[in-house]
Amino acid sequence: MLDRIAARKPKIFFRALAVTLALFAAPALAFEATTTYQPITETAAGKTITLTGHDLTVEQVVDIARNGAKVELSAEALQRSADAYGLLLQGAAEGVTIYWFNRGAGDQRETVIFSGDPTTSENTKLLKDQQLARFKGGVTRGYGPEMDDEALVRAIMAIRANTMSYEAASPQLTRSLVDMLNKRLTPVVQSRGTLGEGDLATLGNIGAAMVGEGEAYFRGVRMPAAQALAEAGLKPLEPFAADQAALISTNAYAQAQAALLVEDARKLLEWTDLSYAMGLTGMNSSVTPISVPVQSMRPYEWLTWDAARIMDMIKGSYLFDEDPARIIQDPESMRASSQRQGSAWQFWAELRHSVLLSINSSDHNPAILPGLTPQSSWELSTPQFMQYYIKGGPLSKGKSGYIFSNANWDPYPLANQVEAFTIALTNMGVAVAQRIERFRNPFFTVIKPADVLSADERKDIPTFDGYLPTDLWQELAGMGTPVTPAGQAIVATVEDLEAQTRIKTERAREAVDLSFHLLAQDLLTASYWMELRKAQKPERKFGEAPTAALAALRKVIPWHQPAAERPKRPLGMVAYDFMQDNPAANFYPGGPQAPKSATAPTAGVLPN
Repeated sequence: MLDRIAARKPKIFFRALAVTLALFAAPALAFEATTTYQPITETAAGKTITLTGHDLTVEQVVDIARNGAKVELSAEALQRSADAYGLLLQGAAEGVTIYWFNRGAGDQRETVIFSGDPTTSENTKLLKDQQLARFKGGVTRGYGPEMDDEALVRAIMAIRANTMSYEAASPQLTRSLVDMLNKRLTPVVQSRGTLGEGDLATLGNIGAAMVGEGEAYFRGVRMPAAQALAEAGLKPLEPFAADQAALISTNAYAQAQAALLVEDARKLLEWTDLSYAMGLTGMNSSVTPISVPVQSMRPYEWLTWDAARIMDMIKGSYLFDEDPARIIQDPESMRASSQRQGSAWQFWAELRHSVLLSINSSDHNPAILPGLTPQSSWELSTPQFMQYYIKGGPLSKGKSGYIFSNANWDPYPLANQVEAFTIALTNMGVAVAQRIERFRNPFFTVIKPADVLSADERKDIPTFDGYLPTDLWQELAGMGTPVTPAGQAIVATVEDLEAQTRIKTERAREAVDLSFHLLAQDLLTASYWMELRKAQKPERKFGEAPTAALAALRKVIPWHQPAAERPKRPLGMVAYDFMQDNPAANFYPGGPQAPKSATAPTAGVLPN
C-alpha cells in the first residue's frame, strides 16, 4: 500500500515517512520541520519589478516568487506609504482613537495603550519596546507543517510589499521587506494558524525573522534568522509605531496561494485544450459540435472561444476529410469537453480578475486615508465620522485625513471564486476521465488496436494502467464539495466569522495538480490513438499543434521501445513531467482572441 501512496502522492508520502522517522529518532522534535524544502531557481535575478500598489500582475508575482526577480517601490508608492504613516502619528497626537495603535486590537479594542504624541521620549520607548516584543513573539505563531515551497513565502512577501504601500508602515519596515526579497532571505513560515481572513500568524513568522528571531533560508540554506540577516548584509529591523499591524494585518497568504493557483491553472487549461484536440484526432471524431454555426446557437463567449481554439488546433487535420468509417456522433464526454473546458476558463478569468484587484488594494484594518477632508464625501462631515478626523499637523506634514475601523480583511468575493473555480475544474475533470475510458469501446473508435498492429508490434508499444484514471478522478471528485461556511465566535466573540481561505486555496491548488496527473493519462491515451490512426493511413495529418506535441512527447516516451529500455516508473508520471517542462503554449502559442476581462480597478481614496 505504501508504494501506491508514494506513486500517487509522493510529497504526502515522504512527508509522512519523515514524520514517522522523526517520531522514532527524536520524539521531542516530532513537530519540527520534516519536509523537503523546495528552493527557487533564480532565472529572473537580473530583472527588477516596480511595485506601485496599482498594477502588480500574476506574471510578475510568479517572476518574483519563483524566478527570483528583484523588487523596488515606485516613488508614488513610497509617498503614499509615508503619508499614511504620518497621518497615523498625527492622529494619535491629536487624540483620535486609533484601533491597533493607541488602542488595543480584537477584544482589547477599548484598552488604552498610550495617550498623546507617539514621538515623545516616553511614548517612543514604550512603542519601540512593545513593537520589538510583538515582532519577536511572531516566531511562535502558527502551526506546522512548515511551508516547504520557497516560492510561496516569497509570493506572500511580494504581495505584502505591494499592498503595504497603503498602510502606515514605518520606512524601515518597508525597506526591510524589500531588502529581504532582494537578498533572497526567506523566513521559515508555518502553514497553519490562519482562519483565512487576516493571515496574522503567517506574517508574524516573517516579522520575527525581520528582527532576527527564529530561522530563515538565505539563498536556500537554512540557518538562524540573525545569521541570515548578517550574511545578507542586513541589520535587524527596529520596528516602531504600528508596524506589527501594518505587516501582519493582511490576506497575503491567501492572495499568494490564489496568484500561484491562477498561474498553474492557466497552464493546466492550455494543456487540457491541446490534449483534447489530440484526443479528437485519435478518436477520428465528428467535430461538428465545435463548429462556428453550432456554437453561435448558444453564444456563451468563453465556450465559443474555447471551441474556436480547439477547431484552430485541428485545422488541416484528416478530420475534415470524408471518411465513411467516421461515426456521426462521439460520446458525450468528447462532444461536451469544450463546454466544460470553456466554463473552467470562464471561472479562471473571474478568479484572475479578483486576484488582481486583491493584490493591488488595501485589506488592512484600520484603513488609513490621508488627504481627505469633511467635504470629500457627505458622511464624513457627520458627528460619527468627525471623531476620526485628523486635522493635520507637523507629523503628517500638514495633511488631513481619516482613520477608520473596517472589514476590508474579509476576503470575499475571492474566497467564493476560488471555490467556484475548483468546482468548475472538477466538472471538467469528469469529462476528461470519461473520454479516456471511451477509447476502450470500439463502438466509438470503430477499430481495435489489434486491427491495426500485429502482436509483435504491440509488444514494444508502451501500455498504461486502465484503473488509474478512475482512481485519480475519484480523488479529484471529492475536491468539488465546497468548504462548509463557519462562524465560530472567538476572541471573546468579537471575531465570529471565518473564511477558511487557507483551506480553499490549498484544496484548489491540489485539485489543479491532481488534474494534471489525470490529464497525463488523457495525453497518453490521445497520443496512443493518434499513432494508431497514423498506422492505419500514414498520410493522415493531425494539425500543427497536435503534431508538434506528439513529436515532443515521443522524445521522452518512444512509440516503439523494448520493455527493458523503458523508464522504470509509471508512464503517467513521465507524461506529467513532460507537461510541466513543456507548456502547451510552446506548441500552440496563438489562437483566437480570448474574451476581454475587466482589469482590476485601481485602489485609492476618494477625491479631495
